[in-house]
Amino acid sequence: MGNRPVEGLPQLSRRGRILLLSAVGLLAALIVLPVLVGMYTSWLWFGEVGYRTVWVTMLVTRLLLFAAVAVLVGGAVFLAVLLAFRARPVFLPGRAEDDPIRIYRDFVRRRPRLFGLGIPIVLGLLCGLIAQSSWETVQLFLHGGAFGVTDPQFGLDVGFYVFDLPFYRSVLNWLFVATVFAFLASLTTHYLFGGVRISWSEGGISRAARVQLAVLAGTFILLKAVAYWFDRYALLSSGRKEPTFTGGGFTDINAVLPARLILLAIALICAAAFFAAIVLRDLRVPALAAILLLLSSILVGAVWPLAVEQFSVRPNAADRESPYIERNIEATRQAYGVGADKVEFLPYPGIGTKSPRDVPADVTTIANARLLDPNLLSHTFIQQQQLKNFYAFPATLDLDRYVIDGKLRDYVVAARELTPSSLSGNQTQWVNQHTVYTHGDGFVAAPANRVNAAVREAVGDTSSSNSGYPVYTVSDIASQGSGHQVIKVDQPRIYFGELIARTDPDYAVVGGPEGSAPREYDTDTSTYTYDGTGGVSIGNWFNRMAFAVKYSERNIIFSKAIGSGSRIIFNRSPAERVHLVAPWLTTDHDPYPAVVGGKIVWIVDAYTTVNNYPYAQRSSLEDLVVGAEPAPVRRGGEVSYIRNSVKATVDAYDGTVTLYQVDQQDPVLKAWMSAFPGTVQPESSVPAELRAHFRYPQDLFKIQREMLAKYHVDDPREFFTTNAFWSVPSDPTVESNPYQMPFYVLVGDQATAEPSFRLASTMVGFRREFLSAYISAHSDPEDYGKLTVLELPTDTLTQGPQQIQNSMISDTRVASERTLLERSNRIQYGNLLTLPIADGGVLYVEPLFTERIASEQNTSTFPQLARLLVSYREPGATGGVRVGYAPTLAEALDQVFGAGTGGVATAPGSGAGPPPAPPPVGEPAGPPPPAVANPATADELNRAIAELREALDRLQRAVDAYQTEPPR
Repeated sequence: MGNRPVEGLPQLSRRGRILLLSAVGLLAALIVLPVLVGMYTSWLWFGEVGYRTVWVTMLVTRLLLFAAVAVLVGGAVFLAVLLAFRARPVFLPGRAEDDPIRIYRDFVRRRPRLFGLGIPIVLGLLCGLIAQSSWETVQLFLHGGAFGVTDPQFGLDVGFYVFDLPFYRSVLNWLFVATVFAFLASLTTHYLFGGVRISWSEGGISRAARVQLAVLAGTFILLKAVAYWFDRYALLSSGRKEPTFTGGGFTDINAVLPARLILLAIALICAAAFFAAIVLRDLRVPALAAILLLLSSILVGAVWPLAVEQFSVRPNAADRESPYIERNIEATRQAYGVGADKVEFLPYPGIGTKSPRDVPADVTTIANARLLDPNLLSHTFIQQQQLKNFYAFPATLDLDRYVIDGKLRDYVVAARELTPSSLSGNQTQWVNQHTVYTHGDGFVAAPANRVNAAVREAVGDTSSSNSGYPVYTVSDIASQGSGHQVIKVDQPRIYFGELIARTDPDYAVVGGPEGSAPREYDTDTSTYTYDGTGGVSIGNWFNRMAFAVKYSERNIIFSKAIGSGSRIIFNRSPAERVHLVAPWLTTDHDPYPAVVGGKIVWIVDAYTTVNNYPYAQRSSLEDLVVGAEPAPVRRGGEVSYIRNSVKATVDAYDGTVTLYQVDQQDPVLKAWMSAFPGTVQPESSVPAELRAHFRYPQDLFKIQREMLAKYHVDDPREFFTTNAFWSVPSDPTVESNPYQMPFYVLVGDQATAEPSFRLASTMVGFRREFLSAYISAHSDPEDYGKLTVLELPTDTLTQGPQQIQNSMISDTRVASERTLLERSNRIQYGNLLTLPIADGGVLYVEPLFTERIASEQNTSTFPQLARLLVSYREPGATGGVRVGYAPTLAEALDQVFGAGTGGVATAPGSGAGPPPAPPPVGEPAGPPPPAVANPATADELNRAIAELREALDRLQRAVDAYQTEPPR
C-alpha cells in the first residue's frame, strides 16, 4: 500500500490574510491605545501633584525588570530551541504512518522563525509582565540598610531578611522558570526532529539531545541546591507552629534545618550525576540520582521532621518550644512597636478609693466625657446639615480636637461632601454632573460632650421635641465672613474627598473658555469658577482627546463648556491619592478632615509594612477593618512588621499631597526615602498646628491590641498554656461587630489634670467577659505614640463591657422606660466608654439614642440623645455595681456618686478657681449664658426652659389633633 501524502495546514487566501492582519491590528490597537493613554494621563497627573519622579522611577524599574526577565526566559528558550534545531538528526523515519508528528515538523520547517522566535518572545513577554510587579523587591534590595537587630539563630541583621532575601529568592525563582522552560523547549524540539524517539517499537535519544537535556536538568538540580541553602533562612518565618507562634520551632531548628543541609549535599551529588551524563552514555546514573533526590526529599525532608514532632516535641511541647517562644515574643514586640520602649504597664486595682470630685484628673475626664457617638450620628448630620440633596456625610463620622477659648475640646467632625450619586433628574446630565456640581461645601463640627437640650420626657414620642441634638459649629460658604465661626475656615469648598470619589467615573471639569461666566454651583444665589492649582489642563485638543479616550466620553471633546482655561480634576479620594504618590505605603481606612491654617485638609495615616520579619507573629490589617468605609488601600495581605511612619495630608481644595516623616527610626521608611528622595518631608517640617491634629491611628491600634492580648506575657511556658492571654471584648451595643471598636476620648492627665486626647480599648480575659486590662495610646504631640496598659488583678473580678451592659439595661428604671420608648422609637445604644477614675475605679458611660419609627406621613427620622447610662463598681472587695440613668450626665453621676458630684465633676477647673461659664455636660448649650454665682440655679433654669418647650410642643400637637378631627 502506497504512502498517503501528508496534508499541511490550511492556507489562507490573500484577502483572508489581509482581513486577519487587520483584525489583529485592530485588536492590538484596542489593547495598546488605552495603555498608552493611561500612561500619558498618569504622566500629566503626577506632574500636577508634583510627584513625577515617583512615576518615572516606578516606570523605569518596571521596564528594566520586565526586560531583564523577558530576556532571561526568552533568551534561554530561544537558545535551547536553536541548539536543538541545529543538532537535529539527518535521517528521520521514512514512513508517514510511523511519524504522527510529521505535519507539525513540516510546519516548523516552513516557518522556523515563527517557531524559533515566536514562542520565546511570547514566553518572555508573559514572564516579564509578571516580574515587573515585583519592582518594590528590587528597590528595597538596592536601598535597604540595617535594622540594628540580629536574628537569634544565624546572627544576621534583620535587614537581610527584609531587604535582601526576598530579592535572592525572586532571582532564584526566575532562574528556575527559565531552566524549566528551556528544558521543555529543548525536549519538544528534539522530539519533533527525531533527537528523542518514543514509540512502541523503538526508542532512543541522540547524543546532542542527551547532552543538552542533561545540562539543563543538572542546572535545575544545582539551583535546587541553592534553594535549600536559602530555605534555611525562611525557617525563621515558618508558620508550622501557628496559631501558637510564628517562627522556627524545635522541629524546624533541630530537624528541618539539618535536613535542608543534607538535601543540599544530596542535590549537589545529583547535579554532578546529571552533568556526568554529558560524557556517559548510560542514563541510569542520572535516573538513579533523580530517584535518590526524590526519596531523600520525602524521608529526610518530610518523614524525619514529622517523627521528631510527634515523638519528641508533642509529649514535651512546653519545654521543647520555650526557647523559640521566647524568640517569638521578643521579635513580635519589636516588629509591632509594643516593646518596653513603647509600652508602659501599670497595675490597676479596678476599685476606686476616692471620690471623682477629689481627683483633679477625674474632674477633667468626666467634664469631657463624650456623649455623641460618631458611628450613629451620620443620619442626624445629614438631616440637619445636608443643605442640598447632592451633599452628604460619611456613614461614620470622625473625632478630632480643637483649642477653643484656650481650652482643648473634642468635636465630632465631618466634611459636607458632594455625592454625585445623589444627583437626580436634570442634575445627572453630563454638563451638570461634571461641570456644575463639582464640589462640596463646608466643615461641620459639634462638641462631642454637649447637646442642645436634654430630653426630659420619655413617654410617647421623644423625637417630637427639639432636644438631644448636636450643637453645630458650621463653616460653609453661606457663613463665610459672618464672624461667628468658632472654627474659622477661609476656603470651605471641597473638591477632594471620600464620598466624591465613590462615583464612577470620578472627575470634574472646572474652568472654561476665557472670559466665560462662572458655572459651578456654589449657593442658590451664586456660582463659582475654580481658581486652585488642582487638576490637569485640558485647554489643548490633544489632552482633551486623551481624556475623552480615558473616560470614553465624547462630551469632553465637543462640549462648549470646556475651553482654554479648563482643568480636569480626578483621582479625588484622599487615601487613593496618597497611595498613588507613595505606592509603597499602606493607608489607614479612616482619613479624617481637619482645619489647619484656615484650610480643610484630609489627614491620612500611612504605614510601612513587611511580611517576613524573622520570628514575628503574622497579622492582617484587612481582617481588622472588615466592612470599613471607605475601603482601605492595601499593599498586600499579611504583615509581620508595621510602623505608622508617615502622616499624609491632602488639601480638600487643590488636592495637594504632602507626606511627612514621623518616625525617624524606621529602616523601611529610610529605604523608601532613599529610593524616592524628596518625596517625604522631614519631621521638622510638620507645622505645629497640623501636629496638634494628629491622632493615633485606629488600624495600627487594633493590630497592636491584638498583639498585646498575647504578647504582654513574659514567661514562655505561661504563653504556651494561653492561661494569661487577653481577648478583645465583643461589642455589647452592636451585635454584628465581632469585637468592640477602640474609642477616642479626652481624659485628664494624672500628673497635670490637663485634657489629653487618647485612643483606648478594654481587654477581657481569654474567652471570658471580666475586665483584664485597659489600653490607651497618647495622641498629644509631647507624648505621641506612648502606650499605657492598666493591668487589673486576677484575684478580683471587675465586670467587662458585655457584663456591664447587661447590668445597665436590666436595671428596673432602664427596663421600664425602655418599654415606653420603644412604642414609637427605635433604641440605639451609643459606644460604651470605659474611663479609669477615682484612683483605681472604672466608670462606664453609654449614651442612649432614640430614633422615631418612620411612617408614611413622616419618613424623616434621625437619632437624638435621650438618656445617659453610667455604671460604677462600689468600693470594697464585694462591692456591687451602681447604675445611673438620667437625661443628663450630671444627674446620672449624682445617682452613682451622691448628690452634687455631677455638678462639680462637670465643671472643669472646679476647686482651682471660679467655675467657668460653659453649661454642664448634656444641658442646653446655645449661646453662652451669662455668668451666675450659683451653678445649680443655671441648671434649674435650663431644665425649666426645656420643660416649657416640651409643654408647648404637647399643646401644639393637641391643637393640631383638634383641628384635624374635632370632637362631635
